[in-house]
Amino acid sequence: MTQPKPQKIVCLGGGIGTVNLIRGLKSHTPEITVVVSMADEGGSSGRLRRLYNIMPPGDIISCVAALVDKDHELYSKLLTYRFPGDRYDTDNVLSGHKLGNLLMVAARDITGNFHDAVALLKNMFDITGDILPATNDDISLSAMTVDGMKVEGEEAIDLGKYAGNRVLDRVSITPENPSVPPGVLSAIKEADVIVAGPGDLYTTILPVLIIPDIKNALITATQASKVFVVNVANKPFETKGYDVSDFISAVRNHLGIFPFSSVVVNNNFSIPIPERFQYTYVTIDKALGEAANGSYRIVQADLVDEKFPLYHDSEKLAELLSKTV
Repeated sequence: MTQPKPQKIVCLGGGIGTVNLIRGLKSHTPEITVVVSMADEGGSSGRLRRLYNIMPPGDIISCVAALVDKDHELYSKLLTYRFPGDRYDTDNVLSGHKLGNLLMVAARDITGNFHDAVALLKNMFDITGDILPATNDDISLSAMTVDGMKVEGEEAIDLGKYAGNRVLDRVSITPENPSVPPGVLSAIKEADVIVAGPGDLYTTILPVLIIPDIKNALITATQASKVFVVNVANKPFETKGYDVSDFISAVRNHLGIFPFSSVVVNNNFSIPIPERFQYTYVTIDKALGEAANGSYRIVQADLVDEKFPLYHDSEKLAELLSKTV
């Protein structure tokens, strides 16, 4: 009997949420393409970005590590090993850097460009699928808060390093229309399934979705199932107090349309979130009523990682996606 052809899945984002997702998906299909935000400027990535004029390597490396074969998990640990110290230390010291990030700097210098550096590391660690930067350009991120304050830079937005009412309204990128690698657009066009999220809404997911070429490709990719995965929990200074409909509204407000046909949400709120994290569960609200109008459907399931309830359980999420899209 002929085996069914594996689904081509494109994941838009690139942060820890995407890493958790692809860690589970890799056992369901080898045809995974990850499109990674290039807005990161915090921690080790930001320091290397400034010091060596390189695109932010951190999320690329995390995705490489997530796709390493399960028989070689020590390679994954090697890539994500972080030298002792503060990852927000001064730019020209070793402390707090992730080893894989340093490998990316070396690979870029050896190959001559960022794209070939990613390819070199993929070959070194025998990675199937593809990992692509969302843009070829050096972009920066800015945000506007609900009380009209402009905040410059991904790190300041992510960590709430600004005064006033620290609730976000919009984010934007500079340049507004950066170039996109051709491989990104062809992957979206040829995808069976496109997944945005989970991940930091304003500093990881939207900085990919609002790139004009990616937005247009997403909207016109009519053959693909388009899935938006809502975070399990709300992160302070990003989506504090958000429910499911707030995530949907934020995407619609930035794109002018909500292009996803399915919205995947966690419905297990029974695992207490440790107070020290100051996270709260994303609740399911009027989005259910809106879904009844037929513009999208809500897919509910127990998706929480019971050992660390800020995030999805990789296997639960991958299994759900493999069955419902």
